[in-house]
Amino acid sequence: MVAKFLLFFLLHCTTTLAQGPAAAPAPAGPTNVTKILEKAGQFTVFIRLLKATQEDVTLNGQLNNTNNGITMFAPSDSAFQSLKTGTLNSINDQEKAELVQFHIIPTYLSSSQFQTVSNPVTTQAGSGDRFQLNITTTGNSVNISTGLTNTSVSGAVYTDGQLAVYQVDKVLLPIDIFTPKPPAPAPSPETLKKKKAKSAESPVVPKDISGAVNFIASNNVVFFGVGIVSAILSW
Repeated sequence: MVAKFLLFFLLHCTTTLAQGPAAAPAPAGPTNVTKILEKAGQFTVFIRLLKATQEDVTLNGQLNNTNNGITMFAPSDSAFQSLKTGTLNSINDQEKAELVQFHIIPTYLSSSQFQTVSNPVTTQAGSGDRFQLNITTTGNSVNISTGLTNTSVSGAVYTDGQLAVYQVDKVLLPIDIFTPKPPAPAPSPETLKKKKAKSAESPVVPKDISGAVNFIASNNVVFFGVGIVSAILSW
């Protein structure tokens, strides 16, 4: 009898716990890129760059005030450590902002969409040969090339349908910042001919010094007259 009572009691307690309320989800709040990276860990340097350039403010504004998607390639701390000493100190504030922007694509890309992306990919830093970013896939591997950096996506840090953050183990270096700027194009032969023709049509006119000559001549006459008067008086 006692055994039946204990069995009934245990079954009742088990049923009560199973029917308890589920854990409440974390309260939804505005998306914060730096907090996402801080929670993931190992992105200290990139977070510091985001804050120093205020790109974090721009990104959070885009994510919370628009429906625009964002894809971010976040270099790990080890990626920055592999750079040559003084690399970040050698660029100015504007170039640091462009470096951060180069790691951001202004559209949401899921891992499967990397297979159909069109190259070169436009980033927040711009597009063109000086800011080229190419993404290719080999099986499940996503490869990224900038002309200076070749790396691959090592994992997904965060994704919610609007923001996707992927870890990369190398800093994506754009050509525009880390190679010398191309020299200004030399003027064409036609431009040089036009400049020479313009110079020939506008010869240098000599200054009119007749006034100065007349002034000097008049002074000589005066001095000459004074000399004659002085001679007569002395005689």
